[in-house]
Amino acid sequence: MTKLHLILAQAQTAAPTASPAGGNQLLSMAPMILLFAAMYFLLIAPQRKKQKAHEKMLTELKAGDEVVTAGGIYGTITSVKDDRFIVRIGDNNAKIEVGKGFISTVVKKTELVS
Repeated sequence: MTKLHLILAQAQTAAPTASPAGGNQLLSMAPMILLFAAMYFLLIAPQRKKQKAHEKMLTELKAGDEVVTAGGIYGTITSVKDDRFIVRIGDNNAKIEVGKGFISTVVKKTELVS
């Protein structure tokens, strides 16, 4: 019978005690907060920086610049409109209209002559 009392006494002392809920909740949310912060700095921030650089590149394009479209077409901008570019492609001077968002890179910028 004494062994049973000892086992019960050990079980009661080993039982966890309830702590205040305020501090424990914040501590349990810390990994989620850290995970969100890491996702922001590793994924979202670099993508926003790249998008801003692409938008800046699009605003600086002018007639004479050689570009590559998102579809892989090389051409020279002949005219700039509000929402699109007129691009000359090929040797036979064929012209196509390309949406501004579909210009992926600039191959060669024209030089300003003063």
